[in-house]
Parts: sequence; structure tokens; C-alpha cells
Amino acid sequence: MQDHPGHLTDLRGDCANCFGLCCVALPFTASADFALDKDAGTPCRNLQDDHRCGIHARLRQSGFTGCTVYDCFGAGQKVSQVTFAGQDWRTGSRAQARRMFDVFPVVRQLHELLWYLTEALTLPAARPLHAELRALLDKTEELTRQAPEDLAALDVAAHRQDVNVLLLKTSELARAGMGGRKQNRRGADLIGARLKGADLRGANLRGAYLIAADLSGADLRGADLIGADLRDTDLTDADLTGAFFLTQPQLNAARGSAGTRLPASVGRPVHWTAQL
Repeated sequence: MQDHPGHLTDLRGDCANCFGLCCVALPFTASADFALDKDAGTPCRNLQDDHRCGIHARLRQSGFTGCTVYDCFGAGQKVSQVTFAGQDWRTGSRAQARRMFDVFPVVRQLHELLWYLTEALTLPAARPLHAELRALLDKTEELTRQAPEDLAALDVAAHRQDVNVLLLKTSELARAGMGGRKQNRRGADLIGARLKGADLRGANLRGAYLIAADLSGADLRGADLIGADLRDTDLTDADLTGAFFLTQPQLNAARGSAGTRLPASVGRPVHWTAQL
């Protein structure tokens, strides 16, 4: 991926400073996304002693597409280098390794919230909410720096709800100035929908199921895409300029082209143009 804006750099995975946590802490099941089963806390068979993936350059060809659409939002390096002060799970006690694996998904959720809050602060239309957004961003960052036992006990769902209330207000302000019909398709079942060339400017697509939907050539400028399921969604030549709360994992799960126009907050997935 490429063209990552500087203000979100710390909220992207930095595998060089992580102990391969996503390859160990998380479980996966043999499917179209993963070539085999793996239990939580068990190292993936492709993980090397230096915490690098032995098949990183050929993950998709090897049946590990799920790995190519994942991003920890920088939680991996935070847990590795800050929460556990650089102590490797391989060399610490089993109890500490378990704590690290338990904490990683918690910090990952908090870092995802940091992504949304950071992006919200870049939206000029949300200026009336900037003070509240900054305060909640600071609080969320403070939570990520708690001790492992406090992180493990954290009620992330409750904090996410507090953040969501403010993000909803942000969305309303950001979409208000957009043209188009500003459709409200929040949580809609649009699996396989034929939306080629659709006018979705300023649409509310929060949590919408767009799996395998045809959005080729669609106008998604200024749309709210938080939590939208874009697995196998066709975004060929679609215009997502100014679309917000779109994350790299969502985009990595979709299909697109060199003609797909993207917001500055995300990079064009390599597999979109690999065949050109």
C-alpha cells in the first residue's frame, strides 16, 4: 500500500516493531480466507523466529488472503514496545505471553477508535465538535497506555459507545454539505446489490452489508463508511473522494482498479493493480 498521510502513521501496523502478535494471538479457521485452522495463542506455522512471515510476498497465492486484509491500527507495536516494554512473548513466562495475547485485541479496538477520532478532527465540517473529539481522543490514548491487567479488565464496548455518539454527530455535520440524495442505508443488507454508477454522495452506509456488491463507477463522495462490510465489493472506477471513516482493512477486502478514486487517509491495495 502507498500514500499514507503522516497524521495517521502511528495508527498503522509496524511489523518491524511488533512480536508477530496478530500471527499468534488471533485464531482463524480454514476457509476461503485461511488455508488452515489455528487456535488463539498458537503461532501460525508461517511465523519465523524473527517474527516475520515466511510467505508474506505470496500470502494470497498460498491461501492466506485474510492476512492481507488485516491491519492492527498500530496496536501490535504499542503492545510489544510500550505495554510490555519490548519483552518478547517467546522469552517471557507463559503467563506473561497469555496476558500479552489477551491485551492485544483490546488495544487493537482502542487504536481503531483512535483512527476514527483522528480522522474526524481532519473534517472541517466537524469543527464545532473538535474540542470534544480531542478530549475523547486524549482519553482513548490514555487508556491504551494502561497496565496489562487494567487493559484486560477494560470495558471496551462502553468506551466505544461513548465514541460512537460523537462520531454520529460528526457524520451528520460532514454529510450535511454534500449534494445528492444523502441516502440513509445504515446497516442495510446490500449483499450482491447492483449499484453500478449509483449516486451515493453523502450516503450513510454505516455498518451496511455490501459483500460482493457492484459499486463500479458509483459516486461515494462524502459517504460515511464506518463499519461497512466491503468484502469482495467491486469498487472499480468508483469515486470515494472525501468518503470518511473508511479503513485500510475494509479497502483491502474489496476489489478496485487504478481508476478508483480514494480518500487521502488510505492507500491503494497492491492486489488491485497487480494484474495491470
